[in-house]
Amino acid sequence: MDEQRTTADRLAAFSDAVIAVIITIMVLELEAPEDSSFESLLPLWPTAIGYAVSYLFIAIIWVNHHHLLRFVRHATPRLIWLNFAHLFVVSLLPFATAWMARSHLAAAPMTIYAAIFVLVELAYLAFEREVLAQADSTIMPDQARRLARRRTFAALGIFALAALVSPFVPLLGFGLICTALVLYVRPEAISGRVA
Repeated sequence: MDEQRTTADRLAAFSDAVIAVIITIMVLELEAPEDSSFESLLPLWPTAIGYAVSYLFIAIIWVNHHHLLRFVRHATPRLIWLNFAHLFVVSLLPFATAWMARSHLAAAPMTIYAAIFVLVELAYLAFEREVLAQADSTIMPDQARRLARRRTFAALGIFALAALVSPFVPLLGFGLICTALVLYVRPEAISGRVA
């Protein structure tokens, strides 16, 4: 049992490190203006908003990942690979955030940004499903599992809608992404237990 817990703890530690690197890469994309006036900050609003939403998204990913890993009894090879897949698509976020910000929320970058959210959500769905298959039913009852699954599918639908509308109305796509993030702010609300 200690060996299994160690493996699950290593999975969590590795994920924490990767997420920290992703945030670091994203913050390195922030460039200070050449001018020293407050007015020189105004053209940077897309960068600031894109960074804030992406940072919030990565924070939400970490919180939900942390919450889910509490249910892992042993880190199976399948779970480890699903975790790698999830982290891979999350690692694409700094690129999409930088492109979207530099283009001032133009249609093509916004569509790619939304598509990455779809990919992250698909990977999360598989990861969540694998974790919840291990969860003890006394800790995570069937009703909580259904709520978690519905929340994930609802977010996936919203992200997909954002990807579909972004080529035509990029700001609406961005707004939809922000709306979907609200679903994940409190993961413990699904299981009824505080993280």
